[in-house]
Amino acid sequence: MEIGHRHPITTLIEESAAIFSQLGFSFIEGPEVETERYNFDALNIPEHHPSRDMWDTFWLLPLSARTLLRTHTSPVQIRHMEKNEPPLRIISPGKVFRHEATDATHEAQFFQIEGLMVDNEASLSTLKGILEHYFRTILSPDIDIRFRPSFFPFVEPGVEIDIRFGGHWLEVMGAGMVHPKALQAVGIHPGKWRGFAFGGGIDRIAMLKYGIPDVRLLYSGDLRLVNQL
Repeated sequence: MEIGHRHPITTLIEESAAIFSQLGFSFIEGPEVETERYNFDALNIPEHHPSRDMWDTFWLLPLSARTLLRTHTSPVQIRHMEKNEPPLRIISPGKVFRHEATDATHEAQFFQIEGLMVDNEASLSTLKGILEHYFRTILSPDIDIRFRPSFFPFVEPGVEIDIRFGGHWLEVMGAGMVHPKALQAVGIHPGKWRGFAFGGGIDRIAMLKYGIPDVRLLYSGDLRLVNQL
């Protein structure tokens, strides 16, 4: 009888959890079907805000219920902050959904890993050090990483993290300091606490780690992919 193989996404989630656990982060999960409040409003993305165009959302019927397939794993952060007092350190891997065209680096469903740290000493330098440690551990000590300014409604300032892949830079994660309005939305005083958050596609990390040229291969069901890994 042929023995099965673990999917590379499953392996990466477990390896990522182990790395962040050593840094004091707890593993947290949340629902894939979300409300508008957790997916948008509490993350400083109110109704009619133009930044909502960044996420192509699968809305569920009836539309009056305002439920959806989550477009990112950030709602898990909101749910956790609502129920727990700082200081906090969590990571949250999970599947997300976006109604967009697919290509070599995009899929309509994919896996993200989200992280959050809230205390009174969180800073961009701490964020940078943690993410560099993570990527150099999960991928290679010699990888080229760059941080560049970017915009996300729930962080300020925001950055994107790129890694050189096949002679080109591939964006793998967004991050930044948690926006004061996101803290206020869950009852955390931004004058006393501050935090940083990060989130990115595990699928793209798999592409980098295993040399997979097209993200769609991870969901093709072709056993030759998992057999060789």
